[in-house]
Amino acid sequence: MPAQTPSQTVGPYFAYALTPEPYGYPGIASNRLVDIGTPGERILLRGRVLDGAGEPVEDALLEIWQADASGRYPTEAPGEARGFRGFGRCGTDAEGRFSFETVKPGRVPGPDGKLQAPHIAVIVTARGLLNHLVTRIYFADEVAANASDPILALVPEDRRATLIARREDHPGGPVYRFDIHLQGEQETVFFDV
Repeated sequence: MPAQTPSQTVGPYFAYALTPEPYGYPGIASNRLVDIGTPGERILLRGRVLDGAGEPVEDALLEIWQADASGRYPTEAPGEARGFRGFGRCGTDAEGRFSFETVKPGRVPGPDGKLQAPHIAVIVTARGLLNHLVTRIYFADEVAANASDPILALVPEDRRATLIARREDHPGGPVYRFDIHLQGEQETVFFDV
């Protein structure tokens, strides 16, 4: 009987199927989670995926899942989302950059019923990873909510900054900057799921 097939990392081929837009084909998800009439504060989430040496990861895939501005997921209020999809997908470019057009999420209850700070759940997949990575993005201007968030409280205080997006005000609206470091001194906190 043959031995078990060894584990394989995600190869460079996955982008064609998961992010087909650069190849001229429509995808099932995009980096735009909102339409013109979607209620809430429209934001642009921008950042880079970087390896342990600080070099850009040019073929990473990010998927995000979030609540709307009222703190509801699209599955909780079907028909009320008005152009809000709650799920997005974006591949990184040659400089490791990604961006998502969305609304700032509202607070959602945690498993214990306590309100969590506004956040966006993120999954990162890239060549060289045996398993995807899971993290969260919190917002720097939600100081009080972040201080009481039960999940953020599990992260050592000196590492919490790796989960906080910084707000930059631009004429077109707020931009939140969030870089993901896969390794190294600034490594983003990743969660076991």
